[in-house]
Amino acid sequence: MEFKHKPVMLTECIEGLEIKLNGTYVDGTLGGAGHSKEIVKRLSEKGMLIGIDRDEEALKVAKNNLKEFSNVKYVHDNHDNIKNILKQFNINKVDGILLDLGVSSYQLDERNRGFSYLGENILDMRMDKTQELTAEIVINHYSEQELASIIYEYGEERFSRQIARNICKVREVHSIQTTKELTDIIEESIPKSKQKDGHPAKRTFQAIRIEVNNEIKPLYNTIKDCIECLGEGGRLCVITFHSLEDRAVKKAFIEAKGKCTCPGDLPYCVCGAESLGRIITKKTIIATREELEENSRSKSAKLRIFEKG
Repeated sequence: MEFKHKPVMLTECIEGLEIKLNGTYVDGTLGGAGHSKEIVKRLSEKGMLIGIDRDEEALKVAKNNLKEFSNVKYVHDNHDNIKNILKQFNINKVDGILLDLGVSSYQLDERNRGFSYLGENILDMRMDKTQELTAEIVINHYSEQELASIIYEYGEERFSRQIARNICKVREVHSIQTTKELTDIIEESIPKSKQKDGHPAKRTFQAIRIEVNNEIKPLYNTIKDCIECLGEGGRLCVITFHSLEDRAVKKAFIEAKGKCTCPGDLPYCVCGAESLGRIITKKTIIATREELEENSRSKSAKLRIFEKG
């Protein structure tokens, strides 16, 4: 299948990274290499790009899209393991890191992956097909309370309890195997009068996907690790699509920036506050009107940038 994925806020990310000709850069969410291609174009032969993705199919597409470049290293792994990945290449510090979080358009469009609530496909939703946990396991084996909590927290779905209750009722009769079965349960759980804000299954599918791929829990520590991996003046660009993602990134950035807690009347700092750098984006960068018209995925995107210093 063709990998159709338009990189979000491409210009803003490239400008934010301030790419050095001989620098070393990491794209922690390589995907179809939309962002990466623009990064590696700006590198000399002495420069290096490390592309990480947990989706093996995405890596295959990226290798093809970047076949003209010899200074790219491909890694099938999770960006949460960035410290170990760099250690494998004997790299201590890098000049820039990009994370474009969330699911790609390609993964949504490839129906047999089970990310989409459209059509009838197996409940999978794994970004990394080698992992054991699938959407089918979550839907059929998590408790009602766990399901309600996940759907509410990760999907911000107000009818989470009703959806979880009805999932459990159905699976008492038979296991839920397909995306259509799940979509039907969700549609029946939400009053028709409240099904006006997009597809009724959108929020629940997002929540299950986040749980399957553990997208939120490690993110705060991942951002801290990325900042530690930057060299002096190196930059971290992070695109988020979910309020919980953005909250984790913002918190990590603020802590990395450091804040003196000494009383204002002291002549100098005694609290030992340490700063790892500065936040470049005092306000999150959002997509331009032109991009919003061309790429619907950019609607909820927010870009934050941190500079090591």
